[in-house]
Amino acid sequence: MVDITPFANRLAKNFKHLAKWAKRQPTEAWRVYDKDIPQFPFAVDIYGTRVHLQEYDTGWQMEDTEYHAWIAAVLDTIASVTGCARDGISLKTRRRQKGLDQYEKVGQFGNNFVVTEQGEKFWVNLDDYLDTGLFLDHRNTRRRVRDEAAGKRFLNLFAYTGSFTVYAAAGGAVASETVDLSNTYQDWSRRNFILNGLDLEQHQLVRDDVFQYLEDAAYHGKAFDLIVMDPPSFSNSKKMMEVLDVQRDQARLVDGAMRLLKPDGVLYFSNNLRSFTLDAALAARYRIRDISASSVPEDFRNKKIHQCWQIRHQEV
Repeated sequence: MVDITPFANRLAKNFKHLAKWAKRQPTEAWRVYDKDIPQFPFAVDIYGTRVHLQEYDTGWQMEDTEYHAWIAAVLDTIASVTGCARDGISLKTRRRQKGLDQYEKVGQFGNNFVVTEQGEKFWVNLDDYLDTGLFLDHRNTRRRVRDEAAGKRFLNLFAYTGSFTVYAAAGGAVASETVDLSNTYQDWSRRNFILNGLDLEQHQLVRDDVFQYLEDAAYHGKAFDLIVMDPPSFSNSKKMMEVLDVQRDQARLVDGAMRLLKPDGVLYFSNNLRSFTLDAALAARYRIRDISASSVPEDFRNKKIHQCWQIRHQEV
């Protein structure tokens, strides 16, 4: 049996420091542990009184009996340190499974609940999807958008569950469009908008392929002061007209967004592809500043979880 003590000690140390930090934010959704000790390859995220536990696939081989005892010890430790009920921990394991179920799910509470982040509220779900509905590593960029949104027209591309739009509206954006192709995520965004009191006529949801949206919006002369674009690394969704590869398609995406950006506007472009490199040709066309160092929050030990750039038009 693996000695659980190193994991327990590190988790307790992190929790003592970060719980106070999260309270000052204030935020109920934050990362307390991220593979700090290689022998315990987990990400542990706090969501209010719940915990989202993800196991990284290391390729290690364990007998089932030993593995389940190890996981049980990890769960007991998390419950003890955080005060979360044992059945309030949702586990997603990347361990190779027999059969078709890649993600083991543990969690007995209701699937949807609300957490507060820096004063804004969001519906999250720890059990039914690979992701929870809120990408915690973009918290700093969401705050930046809120700080800059007053009086602006805002565009959210690859919007997921609309969290950037909630922040933009809270910061005083006068109008917004939130673009995603998924019906599930558009409905989730709508529930987040209602939860935060957004006017759905002022803040419009647009179900569309982003490539197609960029063409149509340019044709119709749409213009925005502030744009966020956080595409997936790769997508071959049957709903999309084309396969998306962010490394290959970055110039097309950025150029398309910049055509909609007003002369004094700002585009925030991010992605989480570890091997991603920004096309040098883009730097020749626009003023680009890498803000990744400040966009990754304090609670993320992995400072390479995403890259983020602030992009502006060249000064005339």
